[in-house]
Amino acid sequence: MTIPFNMILESAKTYRDDISTFLRDMIRISSESCDERLVVLRIKEEMEKVGFDHIEIDLMGNILGYIGQGSTLIAMDAHIDTVGIGELANWDYDPYEGYEDHEIIIGRGASDQEGGMASMVYAGKIIKDLDLADDYTLLVTGTVQEEDCDGLCWQYIIEESKIRPEFVVITEPTSLNIYRGQRGRMEIKVETMGVSCHGSAPERGDNAIYKMAPIINELKVLHENLLDNAFLGKGSLTVSEIFFSSPSRCAVADGCAISVDRRLTHGETYESALEEIRNLPSVKAAEAKVSMYTYERPSYTGLVYPTDAYFPTWVLPEEHEATQTLVDAYRGLFDKEPLVDKWTFSTNGVSIMGRYEIPCIGFGPGHEDQAHAPNEKTWKDELVYAAAMYATIPKAYIKRKRGL
Repeated sequence: MTIPFNMILESAKTYRDDISTFLRDMIRISSESCDERLVVLRIKEEMEKVGFDHIEIDLMGNILGYIGQGSTLIAMDAHIDTVGIGELANWDYDPYEGYEDHEIIIGRGASDQEGGMASMVYAGKIIKDLDLADDYTLLVTGTVQEEDCDGLCWQYIIEESKIRPEFVVITEPTSLNIYRGQRGRMEIKVETMGVSCHGSAPERGDNAIYKMAPIINELKVLHENLLDNAFLGKGSLTVSEIFFSSPSRCAVADGCAISVDRRLTHGETYESALEEIRNLPSVKAAEAKVSMYTYERPSYTGLVYPTDAYFPTWVLPEEHEATQTLVDAYRGLFDKEPLVDKWTFSTNGVSIMGRYEIPCIGFGPGHEDQAHAPNEKTWKDELVYAAAMYATIPKAYIKRKRGL
């Protein structure tokens, strides 16, 4: 079974303008988490245009497009929600109109990660054009709420839709490298309680903010001493938010809470991360409450699918068939060796592999450092090369499975 690498790459190049136009259309549609309906409909339109065999939108609002009828289900995923634009003064261009020249496209979502969506849809077109069908079904997903709660969409797809691919390609930005893992994360709340009194006589009360101060200092020290891992790197934490309750500005605070963004390396669990904080001397002295946040925000369809704010670590072995399939495809298309590495940030793989042990492997256009940044950009050549990779991967996987 020969894979026509040169034909695939040349076909992808002919769709350079179509991919760019589609991406710019998606960028023009504001699609922050829980407000993705219009961009989902635009994706559906493009899937229909290029000839997907079956398209559906599930009750959460994820769009699922299918190509082929084979027995091996392979999925490719792009989240199609974005973060907000932040301080508009930091942008040189309208974040939703963006900018385009021969090499780059600028706009919110360009790298993170509507570029991956555009490349996947046109990979479907290439598969159709070149008759690359085999004993596989390709599922292309445009998933919602990832920026709010990474992996929730795939919890729904796996648990409720009962879809379980053999492996999943995550198309988050990798600079066209192959990524096989990431640190996990969790969202932790630490709360202290006090007793309010008039601010003119603070000794009559018990200030919850003062109780929190040594906890914050000990958390800063804890960060420096977390577990390290040779591949994924060190676990980390940072205090990301602080809240208080008080009868007035002229009163002692009777409550204080902080949010902790905790990144988990290989070997750490949510239980161990919570216990590390609970065992801090300042936490014990203050009798502080340490807990994990939950996420219960409705999707744009109104569906509420509650989950703990825990997003497990995952690592796919370098020798795994999915990893080696992407290495094979990369070599065949580009005649050079790929860099196999990991993400710094989090992806939907936290559910797909972290929770459900479905193998995940990453390859995407765009760069990590563009995610959530003003003047976010992606590169047109990378969009084309990613489309070629996505069109190649399913047949390359079947070939490897057959030992050919």
